[in-house]
Amino acid sequence: MLGGWLLALWMVRAGKHGEQEQRAIEKGFVTIGWNWLPSLSSVESKKELERLYKKTYPDAKKRTMANEVGQIWRFLKRMKEGVDLVALPSKFQSTIAIGKVEGAYEYRTDLGEDIHHIRRVKWIKTDIPRTDFEQDLLYSFGAYMTVCQISRNNAETRVRAILAGKKIEVESQETIDVEEIARDQILDFINRKFRGHDLSRLVEAVIQAQGYVTKSSPPGPDGGVDILAGAGPMGFDKPRICIQVKSGSSPVDVTVLRSLKGTVQDFKADQGLLVSWSGFTRAALEESRLSFFTIRLWDSSALLNEILKNYDKLPDALQAELPLKKIWSIVIEE
Repeated sequence: MLGGWLLALWMVRAGKHGEQEQRAIEKGFVTIGWNWLPSLSSVESKKELERLYKKTYPDAKKRTMANEVGQIWRFLKRMKEGVDLVALPSKFQSTIAIGKVEGAYEYRTDLGEDIHHIRRVKWIKTDIPRTDFEQDLLYSFGAYMTVCQISRNNAETRVRAILAGKKIEVESQETIDVEEIARDQILDFINRKFRGHDLSRLVEAVIQAQGYVTKSSPPGPDGGVDILAGAGPMGFDKPRICIQVKSGSSPVDVTVLRSLKGTVQDFKADQGLLVSWSGFTRAALEESRLSFFTIRLWDSSALLNEILKNYDKLPDALQAELPLKKIWSIVIEE
């Protein structure tokens, strides 16, 4: 505590690709995007900020607006000058800059077309190696946000200790499963970006990447099948597969499974694939065991496995819609 304030540590990025980083370090400030927004100096409430955001970005989805307004509000009102610390992870070096917030929000037009909303910062140290920070702090600094408060595991006190050349050990630092976190982020992205017929489009691209020729049903009633797939150069060879895709928020029950079995027979196909983003009821899973050699079930996790396995073979346009990249990580042994 200092003068009644609870000390805080904030992470503020300098552009998606670090495009404002050098100017921020040289001129002593942190900045955010959303440059179409006018000056926020007169904004006094979060509701007022929401109205201004909605007016400026009328096509923004409700969830996006809530997330971004929250970040802007933190930058505008919650960061306390003369008290709080700010961290800026570098995009160009394996370093993190740490400074103290020195000024209230300002709207500027003299720092470049891509910089309007700033807070003045007195940089304390601009080249702290990332290796000086323990893994839990590095994970927090890697959050996919422009502005966020870093508070877990006594982060602010530990960063102040690093600035003083000391180190505070965390007694029970949890091991972070980077792979699981990444999968959760990808699943959340797909859930938001690929709903309804778009999920069928994604599944079809995966099936094509596996070497099948496909024919998809247009949006609307599909007659029990969303995608037909066949092996061979023209899709005439076996196996011939009927694929049903469900993107709803409830687990698929056994009636859908039975319907797909009938569809496989109607189309004289060999096998069926039932894809349900929200999984399956226990009854559907139990009955599917009896159809192991003719029906496969994919939930969101199984679909993601196939996406990752075949990602390099997906069309460029689809990769642009679902941008992923491989990363290397140390395997933490039990």
